Amino acid sequence: MNKKIEFYFDVGSPASYLAWTQIKAIAQRHNAALELKPMLLGAVFQATGNSSPASVPAKGNYTRQDFQRFARRYGVPLNHNPFFPINTLQLMRGAAAYQNTEQLDRYLRAVFTAIWVDELDMGKPKIVAQVLERNGFNPAEVMGLIGDPAVKDRLRQTTEQAIARGVFGAPSIFVDDELFFGQDRLDFVEEALAREG
Repeated sequence: MNKKIEFYFDVGSPASYLAWTQIKAIAQRHNAALELKPMLLGAVFQATGNSSPASVPAKGNYTRQDFQRFARRYGVPLNHNPFFPINTLQLMRGAAAYQNTEQLDRYLRAVFTAIWVDELDMGKPKIVAQVLERNGFNPAEVMGLIGDPAVKDRLRQTTEQAIARGVFGAPSIFVDDELFFGQDRLDFVEEALAREG
């Protein structure tokens, strides 16, 4: 398996959620290795001068409608979270803690579902703890991992790596060194993987 997809994401991004629901199947169809790379979108925005589409009201309204189109196309639920935008620093440290482990998929399923399906306020530690416990995690253990300097450093380094590679938003997907941005570019990701044949 020499084909590889690198998937940079932040759980606070609805576009990341939508793309995440599809990316594993894309990797399987093309016999490609999938590397999930948690990054901190706020730091990416700060470094690149970019901002959320929600910062422009008309663009935010359009984007919400467009996300619903993609949710229907992908056959997945998506609800507008009333607490958006959510500070995802702790949640993304959690993702970094489980990066390259079997628990990452379960962690992401729990967190993405809590935010983009169940509309929970995942900025509140008590709610995060309840979600984690419901999904088979020990909240105290997760909080210990989140506070680990090595985990903090891993998230920071992955974020810096993303910025150095030209990432300006989430999700950002690389096939080799070719960048594809957004949940609406997955067809181009598939084309790039097919070319590698």
